[in-house]
Amino acid sequence: MSADFSDQARDTLGAIYRNESRRVLATLIRLVGDFDLAEEALHEAMLAAMEHWPREGIPSNPRAWLISTGRFKAIDRIRRRARFDTALDDVVEKLQGEAFDPTQWDDEHLEDDRLRLIFTCCHPALPRDAQVALTLREICGLTTEEIARAFLTSAPTIAKRIVRAKAKIRDARIPYEVPPRKELPDRLDSVLQVIYLIFTEGYSASSGATLTRADISAEAIRLGRLTANLLPEPEVIGLLALMLLQESRRAARTSNDGEVILLEEQDRSLWDRAVIEEGRVLVERALASREVGPYALQAAIAAVHSEARAAAETDWAQIVGLYDVLLQANPTPVIELNRAVAVAMRDGAERGLALIGEILKRGDLQDYYLAHSARADLCKRLGRTSEAVSSYQRALSLARQDPARRFLERRLRELGVAVDAATHGSSPVRPQEPPPR
Repeated sequence: MSADFSDQARDTLGAIYRNESRRVLATLIRLVGDFDLAEEALHEAMLAAMEHWPREGIPSNPRAWLISTGRFKAIDRIRRRARFDTALDDVVEKLQGEAFDPTQWDDEHLEDDRLRLIFTCCHPALPRDAQVALTLREICGLTTEEIARAFLTSAPTIAKRIVRAKAKIRDARIPYEVPPRKELPDRLDSVLQVIYLIFTEGYSASSGATLTRADISAEAIRLGRLTANLLPEPEVIGLLALMLLQESRRAARTSNDGEVILLEEQDRSLWDRAVIEEGRVLVERALASREVGPYALQAAIAAVHSEARAAAETDWAQIVGLYDVLLQANPTPVIELNRAVAVAMRDGAERGLALIGEILKRGDLQDYYLAHSARADLCKRLGRTSEAVSSYQRALSLARQDPARRFLERRLRELGVAVDAATHGSSPVRPQEPPPR
């Protein structure tokens, strides 16, 4: 075998690993019924390919070769363990007895397995933080170190979440399947919440030195595209549209030195018009369905913002109307807050301030810094300086993100207030919906 062919085999294997390994893994998990065993089998199959392909040639169906080899490697591992645990004999017998033709595993079969894996990782029996970690690890292929960096925690913490999640799936015998049609809406909602939570952390980080993390937003969008391709339900399409429309503003949301730029002050020439157009087409597709849900409605609001070439041209009446419908579909305090801000832009600061006051009076969002920041902004517009200062100070005590803290400190200095940079407060509530900034 020539050196050139050996290089070609290694290049092919590298490309398959980058682009196909998660699909192969999803099928192996279904075949062997165990996350860790499937990962070990995939690793051993890749090592076998590195040994055999340069010498014997690249197989006509590389993915099928890896699935078949991985399955045999898993059987060998179980056999070795069965020497010490006779209960595993039944597992070996089952795996060997199942009809298996790897040439039948075409793209449709592989994609079905990936959809099963998504629903398994996002099963509602798992804690939300475990769903997020397991999804990023098993579907996106991120390492525990990469996930830990994205969520500003330690790799051992992430590893423990993943281990516990896998144990829960195994011990509770959570089925590796797409739920029946009658259960799909509730189960799909869990999947979409996980994807959006991942996106939200990248779009508006909960803490740390930077406002956004492009890498984690990109993973969420990749997950959204995958899920929309596998299951083109209106809300899946709506979520993908929402993420794209929000992501289109990334370049305008911070200054060169990392400072926050609010939506009304952004340079809209920096918005990515190609991404906006893709998002708007998806919004229209989602809204064409009779089953319009919260993600599609939020995407429609983002689309209205994207249509305005200047802040003054924003159609606030249409945005308020969409928020009215959204509140009926998903009545959360954060959505109510965003509607109040839109009402302030349509009807004046006094009206918006009254609505925010009602939210805070109920006790909702008392620990959410953006609620107090929004109230402060409206008080400032109305010339109610002392109230603005009080609300900015409350927001500052709650903010955990460095750019957000610097923004609030600037607002206080503009009102002639000296700021103690060491001020800290309790951790804010993490909202489901990021603000439109």
